Order: sequence, then C-alpha cells, then structure tokens
Amino acid sequence: MPKEDKPHAALLASPGMGHLIPIMELGKRMVTHHDFHVTIFFIASDHASATSLLKSSTLENLDIIALPSVDISGLVDPDAQLVAKLFLIMRESLPSLRSSIGAMKFRPSALIVDLFGADAFEAAEEFGMLKYVFNTSNAWCLAVMFHSARIDDKFILEDHVKGQNSLEIPGCKSLSFRDTLESLRNINRIDLPEFRGDKMTNSHGILINTWEDLESSTIEALRDNNLLGTILKVPIYPIGPLVRQDGNQVLDRQVKLWLDKQPIESVVYVSFGSGGTLSAKQMTELAWGLEQSQQKFVWVVRPPSNNALGTYFTISEDNVDGTPDYLPHGFFTRTKDIGLVIPMWVPQEQILSHPSVGGFLTHCGWNSTLESIMNGVPLIAWPLYAEQKMNAAMLNEDFEIAVRPTVSKTEEIVGRYEIEKMVRTIMVDKEGQAIKIRVKELKNSAEKALNKGGSSFNSLSQVARDCMFHHPP
Repeated sequence: MPKEDKPHAALLASPGMGHLIPIMELGKRMVTHHDFHVTIFFIASDHASATSLLKSSTLENLDIIALPSVDISGLVDPDAQLVAKLFLIMRESLPSLRSSIGAMKFRPSALIVDLFGADAFEAAEEFGMLKYVFNTSNAWCLAVMFHSARIDDKFILEDHVKGQNSLEIPGCKSLSFRDTLESLRNINRIDLPEFRGDKMTNSHGILINTWEDLESSTIEALRDNNLLGTILKVPIYPIGPLVRQDGNQVLDRQVKLWLDKQPIESVVYVSFGSGGTLSAKQMTELAWGLEQSQQKFVWVVRPPSNNALGTYFTISEDNVDGTPDYLPHGFFTRTKDIGLVIPMWVPQEQILSHPSVGGFLTHCGWNSTLESIMNGVPLIAWPLYAEQKMNAAMLNEDFEIAVRPTVSKTEEIVGRYEIEKMVRTIMVDKEGQAIKIRVKELKNSAEKALNKGGSSFNSLSQVARDCMFHHPP
C-alpha cells in the first residue's frame, strides 16, 4: 500500500512482453534507486511469460494491479493492424484504470504510460497527476514517428511508399523504405493520430529507453527547436538501457549443464522473441544453415507460422530421433554434438549472460537488443515486424555490432548458405572479432550511463524530483 511519506507513481503497460518488461524495469528502478512507491497497472492476460514476469517481483514498494481483460472483437475488424487493436484495448480499459486510481487512499502524483496508453491522460488530468510517456523503443523510432506526423500522408504514400525513396528526418539518420515502419508502409490504411505522436505532446515529458551516448545526435535533434524540438515541445529524458535483470529466473538444469560444458563465447543463441515466428520453409533453411555452420548453438524453436506475429498475444513428430516434422529429417541426430533445441521459451537474460554465449541471432526487438548489448554479445540481425527493421539498420550501419542477412527478393527467404555465412562471421571470422570489441565498448558506455551520476541516472532523477514536489489535489 502506498505511504504518505513516499512519492507515488503509477505505470500503465499495454499488452505484449515488449511493453511489459521495460515498464516493470522502470518501476523497479524508481523503487530501488529513487525511493518511490510504484503501482504498475497491466491488462490481464493468460500469457504464461507475462504471468511469470509479474510474479517474479517481490519488492516491498512495488504493487502490481491487473486490470480486467476487455473484449474488442465487436469493435474492430479481425484483420486490423496490431497497433489499432492495442490502442483500442487500452481505450476500453480506461474505466477500470480510473476506478482503481480513484479508490486509492494515497493517489499517485504521476502517471507514466507507454506509446499505446496516452488515452489514459484523461484520467491523469481528472486526478491532477503529472503525465509522462515512456517510449520503450529507441530515440530514432520516436523521431520518425513525430516527423512523419507533420508530413502530408500523400507525400509519404507517393514518395516513400510507392517511390521507395528514403524519408529524410531532420538532424537524424534517414529512413530507407526497406526499413520503414509498418504504420508508414500502410499509411493509406491506418488512421491513428495517437500512434504518430499527437497525444504525446500533451505530457510533461517523454522517457526513452536509450542513453545519451548511444543516440546523441538523434536526442539532440529531438531537443533542438530548429529541428524536431518544435514538434515535441516537451522535455526528453533518456533513462536507459532498462533491461530485465531477474535473479529469480533460473535456467533448466539440462540447458545449464550443456552451456557449462561449452568453451567461452562459442555458442550462438537463436531466438525470435516472445511473439515472433517463421514460415515452415524459412525454418528449414535456418536449421540447415545452423547445421552447416558447424558452430555451437542454442535454438528456441516455435512451430512455424506464415504470420510473423503468430504468438504476439497469446507438434507433431514423425522422425525416429524426435525431430519435429517442421525441421529437416534427422536434424536432432546430426546436430546432437553441437546444438541444443529448446521448445517455446527460455529465460533469455540467463542465456545471454552465460560465459559460453558469443552471438545472438535475434528478431531485433529493442528489449532483446539492449539485453545483448548489456551482456556484450554481438548480434545477427533478423527483423520480423514493428520497428525491428529500423533497429537492425542501426545495429548494422551505425553501431556496427551486428551482421544482417541478404533476403531473396522473389521469396523473402534467407537461404541456408547466407545463414551459415552470418553465423561464421560472428563466431569465427576476423570481422566478428572487431564486432565483439565494439559491443563490449557499448556495454561499458551503458553501464556508465546507469550508474549514479551517469546521464540516464540523472535524467530519471529529474523526473523523480518533479514527481516528488507535485501534490495532486
């Protein structure tokens, strides 16, 4: 229960582990480093990973409240874009949020929402709370979102989408059509002013899960009134990298024993996040590529789907060695000395922090990207959806800590020889050694930003001070 002698902040998370994890980590950091009481609101879900994450926190001054799940089936087309569904879920959850805050004896002085929760500012205003947005992705993504909001949709459609020309972002890296956001690619079918920053400017500031040294020019452009600052009009607070660090999560005994036997930095970890899936044909190519690379691997495998978002919200075997029918016949037997296949889920932070792991083949979700950097692990960038292609471009072109595949233009498949080449580049080749040095430099930079007196620590301290001296009526 909140106490009168502590500042109290409420955090609201939208559905999806990519949103919930950074909200949880922000809440924990506010409690442990800035002496807050924090209440986290989330939309009830039967997602096993979400349930496990929420149960793992035992901090004294951190409360977690589940808002009732909402049924939007009669309010949106089943084929609607994911972002549209998320905004609708958050909007329909407002009555429950308002009721929960109203029932508190000591109400929060601030409400912090992610990109999909800005409708909740209505409730914050009713209760006299400060209003903040937490952009759980990077500064470049935020810059693209705000800049595209002031450009005519017809120009984006004709020049960027149909013409496939790069979108110039003032003071920032330009956005190639190859890496563009899905919301821009489908701009003629999506009408979501909320997603393009309109409501975020009605806040007391925007927190970003990045740090000054990682994206210095982009952050400067967001603040500069001659560039993007004139659009945002609110303070920018880089407070990252906030990644999951949960000592309560433990590796399966078999997985740990296998990793313990491997040489230092000899294993490539393969995972496409909590919701990403591949087609059956792509799964086959990935399996052959890993096998042909002859490098050690741990692969978190999900059954194939033609929809990359296959498990965002929520197997048969025909081989004598137990290989699932969507992997090459005899794959388990042929790779038994070099690989370990894990079904569905693994505590990723425990894998990436293991000394034997030296590479990460990832979908480039921002949480996974930051976890890899914080553990000094080079990446193979394999983006699937949302802003992941933008993340991959930064990792490969700007930070130079990742390799990226060449995709067949006719089939959109990454071939087995390309996969083999990427794995060997990261794990064996001279280029991979240079990448390892750079990612470890970024790790040191991130740790410095988070430490007391660092840029991210100071940034969150400023938000904490503003909340501390604000007293709701």
